[in-house]
Amino acid sequence: MKEKTCKFSSFAILFVTIVVIHKKYFFFKKLKSNLQFVLKINVSLHINIFEQTTKKTPENEINVIIQNWLRFLNIKLGWIHDFNKIIIEYAKYFKVLKILQGHDAEVYCVKFAPDACKIVSTSGDGTIRIWSVESGQQIQSFNGHSSLIYAAKFSPDGNRKKLKKLKGHLSSVLNVSFSPNGENIVSCSSDKTIRLWNVKSGIEIQNFVGHSDSVRDAQFSPDGQMIVSSSNDQTIALWDVKSGKQLKVFNGHLSYVIRAKFSPDGQFVVSCSADKTIRIWDITLGKEVKKFEGHSNIVREVDYFPNGQTIVSCSWDRTVKLWDVKSEQETHTLRGHVNRVLGIDISLNGKIITSCGSDTTIRIWK
Repeated sequence: MKEKTCKFSSFAILFVTIVVIHKKYFFFKKLKSNLQFVLKINVSLHINIFEQTTKKTPENEINVIIQNWLRFLNIKLGWIHDFNKIIIEYAKYFKVLKILQGHDAEVYCVKFAPDACKIVSTSGDGTIRIWSVESGQQIQSFNGHSSLIYAAKFSPDGNRKKLKKLKGHLSSVLNVSFSPNGENIVSCSSDKTIRLWNVKSGIEIQNFVGHSDSVRDAQFSPDGQMIVSSSNDQTIALWDVKSGKQLKVFNGHLSYVIRAKFSPDGQFVVSCSADKTIRIWDITLGKEVKKFEGHSNIVREVDYFPNGQTIVSCSWDRTVKLWDVKSEQETHTLRGHVNRVLGIDISLNGKIITSCGSDTTIRIWK
């Protein structure tokens, strides 16, 4: 009961302080040079009250709040209108809710079901497993593949029956993804190709050729009209789904590109690489617009939060990190895995993160 009271108190103080900032912002609207000074006063006030009223709150949680406040001292004046929404969302401190154990080898991929009540995982042990988010218990295990399994995804409607076996790739299939309407599947492979399949018929519809090395990832745009791919050839490519034509190629990463995902509005692509960086690309301009550095080893996966304002990444450095898109700053580092973190996912409501890794565990953060 005491723990809940502490958390509520910290939120209430945060809200009150934000209101004070807004009042002072309008008062000093004509004195732009004083805005940072006003913010500093309120940050000090917030920290003092916070320490006095929540002495039993864990130190690392207090540090997260303080770091977020200090980071926002550098906000440009024009961004103040989004301040309330952003600071409340980003001051949330993710903690490990559950640790799921059952796989006998590295867990390569973990993804939420659309309702966020279940998780699907794949592993080097050759199994696909379904887990309950609420209980942390394994619901079902699928066996059938004869080797390690790199990826598995729920269909948009959440069904999980084995319907068909699709054959066509000449080498290892490295990733798969459903189209937004669930009618098609895109796959990518070490054979350097991307292939489009119809779910009902199991027939290959399109073969995208253009990468000069293994294609590690392929994902649909939110409207299902484009596909973005990432490759060992250090490039990211955009493809037209209907024609199969390559639309654009993004160059900039200094090593192989492991993941590339569209932003929720479909205007940007975020990518991660063995060069330890995360980059954001403007689709219209066809160039890199942001670069995030902070991981100390290969960045294995990256994705946008549903609001498009935050991205989450995981790395061989054993961490999961959250980043603010506008400021290009790291906001959180989640630690707990004792070996390389290989996969992450975010629930559709943005409130839960799941991660998996070489330590054979799956972790749920909330």
